[in-house]
Amino acid sequence: MENISREQLIHNLQQSFQPLTQEYNLDHIGVFEEEGQGNQYYVGYTIKKDGKAYMVHQPYTKRENNTLSPMESKWTVESDRPNDVDINGYKRLEDALKEI
Repeated sequence: MENISREQLIHNLQQSFQPLTQEYNLDHIGVFEEEGQGNQYYVGYTIKKDGKAYMVHQPYTKRENNTLSPMESKWTVESDRPNDVDINGYKRLEDALKEI
């Protein structure tokens, strides 16, 4: 995948809200963004399901021209519960969402 603007990436994620909500019976879905160390940037979804909150995201590299480039095409699932361990390495978003 080539570089993409932050705005276009977020727009793409937003277009999938309704289908994902229906297919996975989600209570709520939104955009997740977090700046990491250096030029790392994480983008994906904030999801609420069955009273629990999750962040499902992929890592990107933030370029000087304010575009994002995927670091790897693997998804990570984080829970908002402090004792839960992050689960990463999902090759497909669908696989990550099946686990929550």
